Amino acid sequence: MNDPVNRTMLLVDIERFSDRDDVEQAFLRRMLYDVVDRTMERAGIDETLRLRADQGDSVMEFIDPNVSVPQLLRSVVSELPAQLRAVNRMASSAAQMRLRAVVATGFIALDERGIWVGSDLNHACRLLDADLLRAALRERPGDVALCVSQSVYAGIVRHDHPGIPAEEFHEATLATKNGPLPAWLLGPVPAPGQAAAVPGAAAGAARTPVPDASGERPGPAGGAQAGPSGGGPACAPAPVAAPAAQPPAGVHFTGGAPVFGGSFVMGDQHGVSGGRVVGDVVMGGAGGLPQAPEADAAGRPGAAEGGAHQ
Repeated sequence: MNDPVNRTMLLVDIERFSDRDDVEQAFLRRMLYDVVDRTMERAGIDETLRLRADQGDSVMEFIDPNVSVPQLLRSVVSELPAQLRAVNRMASSAAQMRLRAVVATGFIALDERGIWVGSDLNHACRLLDADLLRAALRERPGDVALCVSQSVYAGIVRHDHPGIPAEEFHEATLATKNGPLPAWLLGPVPAPGQAAAVPGAAAGAARTPVPDASGERPGPAGGAQAGPSGGGPACAPAPVAAPAAQPPAGVHFTGGAPVFGGSFVMGDQHGVSGGRVVGDVVMGGAGGLPQAPEADAAGRPGAAEGGAHQ
């Protein structure tokens, strides 16, 4: 392994690269190379001062220490989003690209297989892959989320160089598999709990997450969807009762004995319509209630069961 050398590192990763098919991935890789190359050109960084490591869905640029770090950072803050917007304008919806970016400094070495290694590089990769940076990109209306290492903030950003908005960088601690790492995020820090969410909506502002994807619905990392008030798990929707069978048209009484002005109506009634009925009306029979007299021998009506009596 060669001796470690000091380099400024720019790491850029494509959001949701693995969700695309092979043709789209090949196109996105070409777009990524073009965007990074033009960003470096606008910063005045010659290709001879850069070494590139291709990571498939991401690219790492190792820049000569004689290159001005403020010059690089200014271009990443302003030119990287501008170049990406220009490319996305001409791309189909399936080929839209959003990027996470990290600027860091440190020592790296080239091993016997031509691979760049080093603890500082590992830390930069952890920042690039951190949930907090992913959440920041999901929440942004723009297409780039940028964070810088503690050393870049202390040595460059906090001194408020022209074109580097120090007041827009916010301190954050990023949870990584190597433990918490301090970093400085350009723009607002995501709210607590957002960093654990997994993206799933299509690229674009205010995306609506899909299952096992973005944001809190449903909580992909084992979390539950937020309820209406934002706190606690959402309740399962109440089962919808099947509509009750509708009775035939008309007036119907179910259960008990209806009472009209002190009179009782009992039993099944048929064929009562029209006319005026006064006095006590008793329909049907019931124990304990007066029964209607039966028809007389002449068969005169008025006494039949179910009839009305004055």
